[in-house]
Amino acid sequence: MKRILTAALSAALLLPAGTLASQQTITPASAAVSVSAGTAHFTGRVRTETLFGAEGDFRAYGASVTFEPGARTHWHIHPEGQVLLVTSGAGYTAAWGEEPVALRAGDTVWCPPGVKHWHGAGPKTAMTHIAISQRGEPVVWLEPVSEAQYPKGERNEGHIS
Repeated sequence: MKRILTAALSAALLLPAGTLASQQTITPASAAVSVSAGTAHFTGRVRTETLFGAEGDFRAYGASVTFEPGARTHWHIHPEGQVLLVTSGAGYTAAWGEEPVALRAGDTVWCPPGVKHWHGAGPKTAMTHIAISQRGEPVVWLEPVSEAQYPKGERNEGHIS
């Protein structure tokens, strides 16, 4: 078995460049352009980097989103749902009518279709997450998260600062 694996690896290394990945698309990290998310749907400084787009029958698309301290989305609804993978920092998310929940690097959030919610950094800590959504109905953007709705650090202060 070891001999077969060695032979296969050796043969693969002799193939012309690009042959192994001919049916795949590889996007180098350097291709991700960081842009300001603007203020139409966000409070504070937010930057986004598109990581991948929906292609053909594959409906998912994703972006890395970095929120500076205090920055957050406005309330919004994803008709197709959304997954958030927190990659660094700490922040919050909340669904309409519920208390904010603290988020930390390594946490994953599933927001089901049609749920009004927001997410963003803590008041003193930046947060980056990868947002994965599906092509289909557009996001419904709503009103900004009010200062009364945004945690000031009193809750979960040991985790968010």
